[in-house]
Amino acid sequence: MATIVSTLFISLDGVAEIDPAWHFPYFDEHMGAAVTEDYDGVDVLLLGRVTYDSFAGAWPGREDAGEEDAAFAAQLGDVRKVVVTRGTQDLGWRNVERIKGDLVEAVTALKAAPGKVLVAGSISVVRQLLAAGLLDELRLLVHPVLVGAGDRLLREDAVGVQHLRLLRSETFPTGVVRQVYAPVAAPAAVGDDDVTDNVPGAEDD
Repeated sequence: MATIVSTLFISLDGVAEIDPAWHFPYFDEHMGAAVTEDYDGVDVLLLGRVTYDSFAGAWPGREDAGEEDAAFAAQLGDVRKVVVTRGTQDLGWRNVERIKGDLVEAVTALKAAPGKVLVAGSISVVRQLLAAGLLDELRLLVHPVLVGAGDRLLREDAVGVQHLRLLRSETFPTGVVRQVYAPVAAPAAVGDDDVTDNVPGAEDD
């Protein structure tokens, strides 16, 4: 089965709608290496329409320009791209197709084949995959900033509690923390009486 991986740039207060003003000052060689790892071995790039339009508006031109990031731009152009969109217009990039029908059904079909599916950005897609239990890894590059306004990974209308297990973490010199999580089942229920022995001062009683 395919591994479904989400990668997001995110603020301390959960805003995943990137503003270059607070993102780019933290993009150093360490973050670049993390992004490179995220994209290594990707068989399918799954994108929401807003993220796709951002990619398609930038990377083909960078590939044509032949500058330092041209190799990465070519990698994005060559990989299979599946876009979540209701539109019917030409998507204007090579190796791109639309999700046909329901997102959950389409991603379930993608997951049935071997490989790695990367969800880059695309916050609404990540929300739906988390809710459906289809996401295998949630990779966050947490910036040391409080943004206040912007689209958050989870909104107030999110359904239920999402339990995660930390697979690994790394702190960069900029203060960015890379955190890689996997969804897990909820732990056993615990109440006040179960933690009494662990509160401060309990050992003195």
